[in-house]
Amino acid sequence: MNISEAEFFRQLTMHTCCSLETEKALFECFSYIKQYIPADEMALSYFDEETSETVKFASATKEGGELCDIRFKLSPQERAAFLNPEVLPDLTINNRPGGDPFGEKLLMTSYGSTDISILFLRLRSEGVLQGGLVLKADGIDRFTDEHMRLFALLKDPWAIVMTNNRQYMELVRLKEILADDNQYLYKELQDFRGGEIVGAKNGLRQVTMLAGQVASLNSPVLLLGETGVGKEVIASSIHNNSDRKDGPFIKVNCGAIPDTLIDSELFGHEKGAFTGATSQKRGRFERADGGTIFLDEIGELPLQAQVRLLRVIQDRTFERVGGSEPIKVDIRITAATHRDLVEMVEQGSFREDLYYRLNVFPIRIPPLRHRKSDITELTHYFIHKKAVELGRHQVPELAPGADRKLVSHHWPGNVRELENAVERALITSRGAYLEFSDLAGPDATASPATEVILEPARSLKLDDANYRHIESVMAMTEGRVEGPGGAADLLGLNPGTLRARMRKLGMPFGRRVKG
Repeated sequence: MNISEAEFFRQLTMHTCCSLETEKALFECFSYIKQYIPADEMALSYFDEETSETVKFASATKEGGELCDIRFKLSPQERAAFLNPEVLPDLTINNRPGGDPFGEKLLMTSYGSTDISILFLRLRSEGVLQGGLVLKADGIDRFTDEHMRLFALLKDPWAIVMTNNRQYMELVRLKEILADDNQYLYKELQDFRGGEIVGAKNGLRQVTMLAGQVASLNSPVLLLGETGVGKEVIASSIHNNSDRKDGPFIKVNCGAIPDTLIDSELFGHEKGAFTGATSQKRGRFERADGGTIFLDEIGELPLQAQVRLLRVIQDRTFERVGGSEPIKVDIRITAATHRDLVEMVEQGSFREDLYYRLNVFPIRIPPLRHRKSDITELTHYFIHKKAVELGRHQVPELAPGADRKLVSHHWPGNVRELENAVERALITSRGAYLEFSDLAGPDATASPATEVILEPARSLKLDDANYRHIESVMAMTEGRVEGPGGAADLLGLNPGTLRARMRKLGMPFGRRVKG
């Protein structure tokens, strides 16, 4: 059947532009040109620079058009040959492709057969390679030079289609990432506690001073302290006062993720990486790109995940589960734990090299019982916060004597226990005053200093015990070394001797404490 080039070009352009959906446009074009060129399938492909793969992403047969994702990995030599127009011209006719080892592998991957004839057309836009158009006919010696001449007319219309399609696919990908991140961050905001640090000028003065020193840097920070002392609030403050404050702040509770899912949660996974992986998933590290990742309860991280975390800290790269391509991220790592990591290293349950990578700038947060001056301020803060959450229109006040009861309580659960006590008091008390009647009474025989001595030690080393003891007394005196009621006076030491011991233990004091 004879047709002029002008009419053929006009008709195929109309069929190509009939739909914005690539697979439908491909089917309409295929249905038209098969009247003039023998064809059993027409396919669109592109070359993925990042993975060095040819990707067949759309095809059309007499049954219709469909999107697909058939990939063929190229070796460095195959890549060089594939992209070299002198080896593989932009317009190629190959009626017996099975004789070429490279072509044979490619055809078997894409079509499952080598007993075929191929017309291949590279698609370029402004000199930039966008992809390729392939016309396949079953059997050998099916195409002629006349067929190739007509097929070449598809170059410009389909180069435009490919350019628009690639841009559209990128927009869809970015939209999906944005929607994914918005959904994730919305869930994070549901339980975000805010960045206010109650006690920053009193019991947490030294902590906030250290946090302020390191905030503007990219150094890893290790937050140490008992459960419930507010490590997450300090981590949030470090992020909010850093140059990364406009980036994401991603929180991970390492102890709340099952061992079997920890790799996928932290580093993501590729589609088909394991049963149930029906789509690609970005992990927490990838979400934290440009911001901070907070690894809470780092001591609960399995050894296998510790190895991968070490690589992220060293190289800022990782692979998704089931993937092979490295993903580079720009992140700041903040970690926290209530466990004794030194003891875990000695027991072999925490990697020594990871410990030293994380322990660049440790900040120890004192328990609430060692910063009694913060309890009343924290109580008032939680009363107002919880009253709003519970819909109490009138904010109640502390009953006479309640503040003394609160201050004298031991608070083994620290700030978290105090917050829960306030919420419980607001629920049970409908009057104008909060009684806190369920709290245990004061222990008249125990002083703060006695509590430190009797507290179960996590380490039997004398320097560690001295550090904790001096730290608790310094917290009681709000950093004051000299004078009546100062730390030296309470410890029965000369102020110069105390300063010398603190210097030896690496403890800040004086103006560095006061900021």
